[in-house]
Amino acid sequence: MNPRIKICCIASIAEAKMAIRHGASAVGLVGKMPSGPGPIADECIAEIAQAVPPPIATFLLTCETAPDDIAAHHRRVFTNTIQIVDALRDEAYHDLRRQVPGVKIVQVIHVLDEKSVEEAVRISQEVDALLLDSGNPNLQVKELGGTGRTHDWSFSRKIVEQSRVPVFLAGGLNASNVRAAIDAVQPYGLDLCSGVRTNGKLDEAKLEAFFRAAWG
Repeated sequence: MNPRIKICCIASIAEAKMAIRHGASAVGLVGKMPSGPGPIADECIAEIAQAVPPPIATFLLTCETAPDDIAAHHRRVFTNTIQIVDALRDEAYHDLRRQVPGVKIVQVIHVLDEKSVEEAVRISQEVDALLLDSGNPNLQVKELGGTGRTHDWSFSRKIVEQSRVPVFLAGGLNASNVRAAIDAVQPYGLDLCSGVRTNGKLDEAKLEAFFRAAWG
């Protein structure tokens, strides 16, 4: 089965429509972040989310870490999925679910080492999906995604094999390496931003090349 593909850093309704036209099953809408590409205003996120038709998933990327703050962020935008890009405070997923009933919760795991595997397997019992990225939340200015770097896919493969929920692979994916990534990790889905952009803008030729390479 072809992996699902999520195009992230969507900045407008036109970009969302372009991604969906090429086959995206999800779009990522980036809220305020400490670093990285793609953040847009909450008003813009809400506008795009409202314009995206079902069954396409709309992911709010939030760097909030407390359930109350994540729920408040979601109430400003009303996406159907929340992507938590940092560690949830006290791993209080039950508290968050109570506040956002019916909304899917995806936890980002920044894959650094064997400890990332242990964290991912544990958290997979609490969420609807995992997304494996190449950030580093331990830096003074946190990297929470959008780095354009790959990570050690052998750790990601271990997570896929042990996770209780679907796993998306992110981090430095593009048309030239996506088949190798799929073969190495066997993820449920793929997530990318910079690999289909030119000068920050969604590039239709790169989108077409990526989908052809991923599904060809």
